[in-house]
This record gives sequence, structure tokens and C-alpha cells, in this order.
Amino acid sequence: PLSPAGAQTTQLLVEPPWRPAVLWDRVTLTCQGSGAADATTWYKDGQHWWQKGPYRFTVTESGTYKCDRPGTGISPPMSILNERLVLQLEARVLMEGDMVTLRCRG
Repeated sequence: PLSPAGAQTTQLLVEPPWRPAVLWDRVTLTCQGSGAADATTWYKDGQHWWQKGPYRFTVTESGTYKCDRPGTGISPPMSILNERLVLQLEARVLMEGDMVTLRCRG
């Protein structure tokens, strides 16, 4: 993806692609950006959490995650909840007038 200035940015992808993401879905986070994948730094709940971690992992704790890739910076945050009941929508860019699918899960 391109930022408004045209520079490459770091993105945090979630699988399965539903938001909010919930821990009991066995969520996988993937950090996408330029630079070496093995140089990925992870942050959890605003704190430095994993230096030179993998670019992808399965989440085992709820919290708010960010990743940093050399050259493209820190990703936007991704919250992983541990809630018993959630109303989710697809994790994609929405435009006015788009049809959306909501799902209630518990």
C-alpha cells in the first residue's frame, strides 16, 4: 500500500480476516513491509515485545499489536480481543455504499 506521500508503509494483516479479531479464532498476524523479514520488531500494548521476531505468528494473548520493519516504519495497531460475544465485519477497506457482511459470534 502507498501512503499519501507515495512511500511504502508497513501493514499488519490478520487471518482470519475479520475485525475485531478474537483470540479464540486462532488469529495469525503477518507483518508486511520492505526490509528483511527476520528484522521484524513487534510491540504489544505499547511496549517493545519481540526483537528480530518472525514476520508471522499465531497470537496466544489478547492485546494490541504493532510491528516495525526497517525502511517502512511501524504498522497501524491491531487489537486482538478475548471477548465471549463479538459483532464482526470483514477486515478490508470499505467505501460508502459498499455492501458489508456482519456476523455475530460467541
